[in-house]
Amino acid sequence: MIKKVFLLTFLIVGISSIAQRSQRIGYIDMEYILENLPEYNEAQSQINSKALNWQKKIEKQQKEIDDLKSELNIERALMTNELILDKEEDIQIKTLEIKKLQDSYFGVNGDLFLLRQQLVQPIQDLVYNAIQDIAVKRKYDFVLDKSTDLVMLYTNKQYDISELVIKSISQTKKVEKVKEKQKGKEIGPDIVNNNTDNQESKEVTKKLDERATKKAQLQKKIEEQRAAQLKKREELKKAIEAKRLKRIQDIEDAKKAKEEKNTNN
Repeated sequence: MIKKVFLLTFLIVGISSIAQRSQRIGYIDMEYILENLPEYNEAQSQINSKALNWQKKIEKQQKEIDDLKSELNIERALMTNELILDKEEDIQIKTLEIKKLQDSYFGVNGDLFLLRQQLVQPIQDLVYNAIQDIAVKRKYDFVLDKSTDLVMLYTNKQYDISELVIKSISQTKKVEKVKEKQKGKEIGPDIVNNNTDNQESKEVTKKLDERATKKAQLQKKIEEQRAAQLKKREELKKAIEAKRLKRIQDIEDAKKAKEEKNTNN
């Protein structure tokens, strides 16, 4: 609320000073601009697809945990304390594993954050550069964004430069394509910037690859722990079964000895 009051006050003061300083104010609709950029829509599609796959993977593992809990509740009365503790430990390991997976995908500086940085950040930079270029050429003192929390009680369409921003980006891309086709020309600032963006993209990709390697190592370690637990569980089952068979055999032997004693008497 305080933020909105501050922004509204800023807008009122800015408008009231127009008459005194002849200031020019324009505005954009960032949501509208991004929605009309094919690159942004394609990036969002890739991000949503990745996020959906990650969420499905998490949900699958969560179902495995729920099934283990349900199985334990059903069989608890028929299990020994050792088997119950072993099952509960298995559930705890899987729960910890799924939490780490959620953090690596959707946490702060997780894969989703890095993917957005890689795909969306260059597009946002392109938009901001276009806005700045238009503001300088048309001598705007302020350019506001109506899609933010800023309260704009009234807007005159003639001061909306959203379409100009879209056209400017489209023209910039056409110029860059022409430059790419020209051979033997010196590398200009725009191409240098593109090389910088490509380098940043490679660094982000490298981080994603390193994260994937760490995940694979963690998954291998968890699988090894799980295999050791399964082996321990099987050995425990065999030991319990051996004790049960020995107890039955002892009962049978005692019964036969008693019958023989009664027969002899």
